[in-house]
Amino acid sequence: MTAQTGATTERPSNTEESSQASRDLTRLYQEGLIAGLVGAATVALWFLIIDSIQGRPLYTPTVLGAALFHRGTAPWLDAVPNLEMVLMFTWVHGLAFVVIGGIVARLLALAEQQPNAGFGILLLFVLFEFGFIAAAMMFAAPVLQALAWPAILVANLLAATAMGGFFWLRHPNLRVQP
Repeated sequence: MTAQTGATTERPSNTEESSQASRDLTRLYQEGLIAGLVGAATVALWFLIIDSIQGRPLYTPTVLGAALFHRGTAPWLDAVPNLEMVLMFTWVHGLAFVVIGGIVARLLALAEQQPNAGFGILLLFVLFEFGFIAAAMMFAAPVLQALAWPAILVANLLAATAMGGFFWLRHPNLRVQP
């Protein structure tokens, strides 16, 4: 009688399936976290370059931090770099991008399972970008006067490109079907 080692005909147990699902979910969250940080860093680097060229480094995060944390006042009119505002805004900005990265990672996982959903996700992205610009123009007009809104648009497009590139590398076989 010969014993065969390493071969199994049994189905994976529920523990193994749940362990695999847990690893997949962890990978998904890690992917979203990294993509969000890539997007946030892209925007931060873009504005650091723009502000430095204009001779006022850290002006943009100072203005945006003041607008976010000092409601009702307009301290950005004569804003000088304020490290506290920069750090507070950078924290919120990074967190927002991590949330967006997590959402996109979940949507891409859905699109991998259902390729027809990919086109809807693409449309959702376009609507989100235009919605962000429209909301910023409606609710943050004074801040946009202090900052150049085309620079904000370019920053968002650069972040979307950087995050998209990261996701493209992680999902090279993803296909979008209309």
